[in-house]
Amino acid sequence: MADLRQSVVARWLAAGDAGDFEAFDDLLHPGAVIHAPAGLSTSSRDEEKVVWKEALAAMPDLRHEVQEVVADGDVEMARVVVTGTLGRSFGGVEGTGRSFRIDQAVIAHLRDGMVIEAWEIADIAALRDQAGS
Repeated sequence: MADLRQSVVARWLAAGDAGDFEAFDDLLHPGAVIHAPAGLSTSSRDEEKVVWKEALAAMPDLRHEVQEVVADGDVEMARVVVTGTLGRSFGGVEGTGRSFRIDQAVIAHLRDGMVIEAWEIADIAALRDQAGS
């Protein structure tokens, strides 16, 4: 198991939760491709910043709690618990003001110590059920 303090994925998620988008410049390649559910995929670091800004606008209390990270060379895989309150619509899920707790997995390929491509697998059905939309 990888050290969470050194994990690029864990630092990326923590920076996003904190709204520290400048940190993305050290964690994501400029052309990083992020495959995400609910139409939230991005094809650059700048696009990823926009999605995170929209996520925090919809869920100011958004948190990604990394449970564990497994690293093998230039690949990191993280098991994550995502919590928040969906105050307004995001990713096709209606904002109802209800809190949620869902599971997520992130698989990231790294180059030069930064994410070059990642896949986010999240339980969107559980999000819809808990948010009430």
